[in-house]
Amino acid sequence: MGRALYFVAAAALVLASGALLFHRLGAADVCTGDEAVEAVFLQQMVEHGEVLFPLENGQTPMYKPPLFHWTGLALDKLAGVRTVTAGNLRAISAVYALAGIVLVMVLGYALLGAEGSLLAGLTLAASYQYIELGRYGRVDMTLAFFETLALALFVAWVPAERENAASTSGGGPARRWLLYLFALAMGLAVLAKGPVGALLPGAAIVAFLLIERRYGQLLALLEPGPIIFGALVAISWYVACYLNGKTGFLHRQLGAENLGRFFGQLGAMAPWYYVKPLLLNSAPLSLFAPIAVALIGWKWYAGKTDEPSGTEAPRATSALRLFAIFYVVTVVFFSIASYKRRSYLLPLWPANAMMIAWLVLSVSRTGRATAIKWAYAVLCVGLMAFNFLYIPEREIRACADSTYRPAAEEIRTAVGDSPLYTYGFDEEIAPLLFYLDRDAPRISGRLGDAPPGYVIVPEKVWREQKSEALDLESVLTSEHGQRNVVLLHHGKAMAFEFSGSVAHTGSSSPDGR
Repeated sequence: MGRALYFVAAAALVLASGALLFHRLGAADVCTGDEAVEAVFLQQMVEHGEVLFPLENGQTPMYKPPLFHWTGLALDKLAGVRTVTAGNLRAISAVYALAGIVLVMVLGYALLGAEGSLLAGLTLAASYQYIELGRYGRVDMTLAFFETLALALFVAWVPAERENAASTSGGGPARRWLLYLFALAMGLAVLAKGPVGALLPGAAIVAFLLIERRYGQLLALLEPGPIIFGALVAISWYVACYLNGKTGFLHRQLGAENLGRFFGQLGAMAPWYYVKPLLLNSAPLSLFAPIAVALIGWKWYAGKTDEPSGTEAPRATSALRLFAIFYVVTVVFFSIASYKRRSYLLPLWPANAMMIAWLVLSVSRTGRATAIKWAYAVLCVGLMAFNFLYIPEREIRACADSTYRPAAEEIRTAVGDSPLYTYGFDEEIAPLLFYLDRDAPRISGRLGDAPPGYVIVPEKVWREQKSEALDLESVLTSEHGQRNVVLLHHGKAMAFEFSGSVAHTGSSSPDGR
């Protein structure tokens, strides 16, 4: 493939990937607690200037480091945006996802050539899980990008073959800069989600160097300067929390969200929980990844990659071995952990894309090369078309009956600047807080003892406790899908207007019931 043709094809793939990620990105409301929590923290930063220590509902500290949110703040500043919406919340993940596709294509070009680059990019763009989470406003894609960047920079730094410590540690200014960039990527991975951001790629890299007996390169990797630099980046926010007395942030992030999750404080799943997600989260592509890992491992064990043939180069061989180790380390780590989520597998997909591209190239050398590569490319394009049509529709349907946006709009109109509280919710109320765009502290105890002002309660709770809260009167009942809430007020409430019509004390909904 000529360079001009490659760059045209690569540009077209990047544009198509951008369409996949940004098409109807804000069409669905923010309706899940996981996404809404991040939205509330971003809202605090962008709209209220709480850049370092934002609180959910004025009480709950962040439970993830803020790199995702800082990225959103920077993007909004550049775009002149002052209000957080579903679209610009999810755009953070979409930007990182698109950057991840470009990174994989660049790495693929360096290791596998032009065809390998396009196959790797197609694989990532066709992955259902990658595109789905690239359109979701959570920190997972930020983590995936910086873990992949760290692995890519290590591949660029480490020699293709074994060298002694002296030749590796010298390396010249360019290699030393690569080492500092690698340390920076590892530090940013920690700021994306916590210590796991450096733990998993770091463990894979150390295992790779030990298994290959590259002891000299392992010693060179431990150069103090880059390690200190990366550590300072990684702990910067944690140190800021400590120095400012924000121990609640530290306890929640390091305690509950890391150690607590690993040891089962938030729940536990069976060790084999990941079998189904590993094989089916982006089927059929996800079926190819373990095959590639097994083949790389077998060729490594059999010594068949000491002298690479065909399009392979020594550096590509080393990189593929590293990616296979990263796959195994990640799966084993999260399988041992008590608490599990399918999204934890997302950082595997850039490495998967590289290994699957190599697998396709390897298989094509054993038969009809052109037919095999074109058949795989057509499969990926078909999956991309499916993702383009299906994922936005699925997002909209999933939130159609579970959004708090209409209720929040009615409540904001009714309440104005008066005190507002919430009571009786047994679920995460961040989706309601996001659309209220204000705090509504939870109150406990007896509903009748609520402080002066307005109180939002689930309709079911109001029916059960109405007889015990005689000083509270219903201002409106907002009925929208599954989100039926009642707004209460002390004493008789004044009439108010919303949505261009007058509503009165009692039940109010869009159809006038």
